Amino acid sequence: MNLKDIAVKNLLRRKARAAFLLTGLLIGVATVVAIVTYGDIMEHDISHKLDRFGANILIVPKTENLTLSYGEVSIGGVSFDTEEINEKDLAKISGIKNFSNLAATGPMVLGVVAVNGRKVLMAGVKFNETKILKPWWKIDGKIPDDNEIILGSKVSVLTGLKMGDSINLKGKKLTVTGIVQSTGSQDDQLIFSKLETAQKILNKEGRITMAEVAALCNACPIEEMVNQISEILPGARVMAIQQVVKGRMEAVAQFKKFSYSVSIVILLIGSLVVLVTMMGSVKERTDEIGIFRAIGFRRSHVMKIIFIEAGIVSGIAGFLGYFIGLALTMGAVKIFSDGHGQVIPFQPETAAGALFLALTIGLTATIYPALVAAKLDPSEALRSL
Repeated sequence: MNLKDIAVKNLLRRKARAAFLLTGLLIGVATVVAIVTYGDIMEHDISHKLDRFGANILIVPKTENLTLSYGEVSIGGVSFDTEEINEKDLAKISGIKNFSNLAATGPMVLGVVAVNGRKVLMAGVKFNETKILKPWWKIDGKIPDDNEIILGSKVSVLTGLKMGDSINLKGKKLTVTGIVQSTGSQDDQLIFSKLETAQKILNKEGRITMAEVAALCNACPIEEMVNQISEILPGARVMAIQQVVKGRMEAVAQFKKFSYSVSIVILLIGSLVVLVTMMGSVKERTDEIGIFRAIGFRRSHVMKIIFIEAGIVSGIAGFLGYFIGLALTMGAVKIFSDGHGQVIPFQPETAAGALFLALTIGLTATIYPALVAAKLDPSEALRSL
């Protein structure tokens, strides 16, 4: 076999090995980019949706309770010294340290009214805040104005009222302008009006029964915010709905852990592909390495050749892997979420990370094969010619 035949054979082998190495690294880098990017998108999407999930802090008046029992049997309790919250005091919330984390504050006044011979609960709210506090509401009709109301689905059935009907509450004529579709909550059993309208009907001008606060945001210090509100409203009891916050954080954390675990496994597989490929390359290029050593190449020169080859292939894999990973992410978003048409922007830091990752895996896994190639005995290598 002459040198030309050896060169052609080695060139074909090198192309095949490079293609195999490129494919292995490309799949690994693209998958990691897709998983990590999709995880970030899902985290943002979850945070965005749950930021609008509703109230997660409640402000209610403080009450003193006396539990009554006879022997070991509880026969109920009595609440006393209950005072409603002054609506003006609620404005003090704007002075807390974490006020910027509050999405909405919705005061509410509650009271019992008689409608068509039935006693129902009337709620006065600020409908601008309700859009944030209760984003799941679907109203058949329109938001009420002064002298107008909307009905919960169960109230509509129990009272026989429908849109366009009018009722008289304590001398005030109110027109039904909408019905809230069933929510599966206490809202189905309420009559809703503007806060000022309900306060006048219930003779509670300037007072509120409770307030809902939406403070769901990424890493919001809920407990600190509860303490801050409690300090400025000493006459109220402030409670955090912990399960909402904890559920969101747990869901996000679990998804991130899963994505990182899968990424580590893929990277290990990619490293193994590089190691096996480069070891095969060294064994198949024994004759080539023997010629290099025979004409004066040092061990460091041989190692440099191996590293340059692995570096070029790894760099190409990192560059292409990032864009293929983005394409996979876009496909996953369209298939597995409601983010149709969502544009995923180019992220320089992620692209640089993908390139660095590919080079790190490729060059690290090439260290051992390069050392093996450098230690080949020239005389033994030349015998394969």
